[in-house]
Amino acid sequence: MSSTERTPVDVAVGVLIDVNDRFLLTSRPEGKVYAGYWEFPGGKLEAGETVEQALRRELIEELGITIGHAHPWKIEMMDYPHALVRLHFCKVYEWEGEFQMREQQTMAWQTLPVQVTPVLPGTVPVLQWFASERGFQGATHQG
Repeated sequence: MSSTERTPVDVAVGVLIDVNDRFLLTSRPEGKVYAGYWEFPGGKLEAGETVEQALRRELIEELGITIGHAHPWKIEMMDYPHALVRLHFCKVYEWEGEFQMREQQTMAWQTLPVQVTPVLPGTVPVLQWFASERGFQGATHQG
């Protein structure tokens, strides 16, 4: 690991929660770092964008949906080998449109404990936060 200071990449992340209190995970598409890993959808902020603007754009691009209000939730730093990432997690309860997997990814509505694997390291803290909020034990998949 280099000792040079790395500039964090800001990423807007949508934690979509449906009326049944399930949350949406999507798989990372082929050709991307961590392809096949499950994560919450979202993407990098472009110059001048707010977190909500970036999340709105990314979810149209990736999933074909238009979100309602994005509720800022938590910020988490993840130090991946390829990038230092500042994840801005927002809860989203309302959206319009039919889900379209525009990057040939897969989607899955999940509850705790999640049934899909492997889970991206940046997703694990969110599962722990859900577990804490919901008083659930054994939230993260071990294996």
